[in-house]
Amino acid sequence: MNARDAIALIRGAVPAGPGTWADLGAGEGTFTHALAELLGPTSVVYAVDRDAKALKRLQQEASSWPARIVTLVGDFTRPIELPELDGMLIANALHYVANPGDVLGRLAARLRLGGQVVIVEYDRRRANPWVPHPISIAQLPAMTTAAGLSAPTVIATRPSAFGGDLYVAVADRPAGRP
Repeated sequence: MNARDAIALIRGAVPAGPGTWADLGAGEGTFTHALAELLGPTSVVYAVDRDAKALKRLQQEASSWPARIVTLVGDFTRPIELPELDGMLIANALHYVANPGDVLGRLAARLRLGGQVVIVEYDRRRANPWVPHPISIAQLPAMTTAAGLSAPTVIATRPSAFGGDLYVAVADRPAGRP
């Protein structure tokens, strides 16, 4: 997937306009680039990944992207220092986590009230080496509500080149919850 494909995939999930977001599990930045394009020039996107080399490549590319990109080497499954966020994107990353609901609950606490979580995952039923802990669309509502988020809305699906479907879902941190 390239940045153009990523933009098309998440466009309906990311609000236009400025904001402070995080791309968790950013890798070399395909979805970070998509966020930068969708959010625009007065936005900040924190690109978080364990792979320092991938983030270095991302940072080299990011100078031409509209939003300011801040790279942060870290494991999003552990506590990391982030400001209060308007949104976060977790694309093709939660399926590596054995306890995604617990991780999502901790991450959701970084969102401002009304902030959004955009999740991009594979709708698969069986684990494999590349998707060791699949999160089906059917499992997602219980996971997001347990994390203190709203029930998710599936914004987009598309066939995956690797089998099954890729989906994009959005949940928010309800304004009535602290």
